[in-house]
Amino acid sequence: MTISVQGIAGLKALAGRSLGHTDWLQIDQGRVDTFASATDDHQWIHVDPERAATGPFGGTIAHGYLTLALLIPLMTELLEVSGVRMSLNYGLDKVRFPAPVPVGAKIRLLGQVASVEDVPGDGVQLTVDFTVEIEGSPKPACVARAVYRHYT
Repeated sequence: MTISVQGIAGLKALAGRSLGHTDWLQIDQGRVDTFASATDDHQWIHVDPERAATGPFGGTIAHGYLTLALLIPLMTELLEVSGVRMSLNYGLDKVRFPAPVPVGAKIRLLGQVASVEDVPGDGVQLTVDFTVEIEGSPKPACVARAVYRHYT
């Protein structure tokens, strides 16, 4: 369920709050191949199902950076911000990929607001701890601390 907040005051009220989790998203070979083409990363563990079947993961896996890039659309399932002039993806403080995402697996995003701090220019910096879970896996695919800025 998407949390909707209005303006800077609404963002400040999120400090320390869980954003919940998204629905499951299946990662298919077409998405992986498209990402490989967009990034010129055609490593066989991502794009060659026949060779990858005999490799260390038993099949093709999603790029770690594909998993990371999916934070953007998945975040929109968790949080909707209105009443601000501009919102920016300010960066990442820490990213790790503890487990690969096998093609065909389902992932979902969990979010926890770590902090909301004032920044110059009538804005706030929203820091969110994310975990990308893999359905049925004890280890997450990705853990990341993302930083966003919102301005009035």
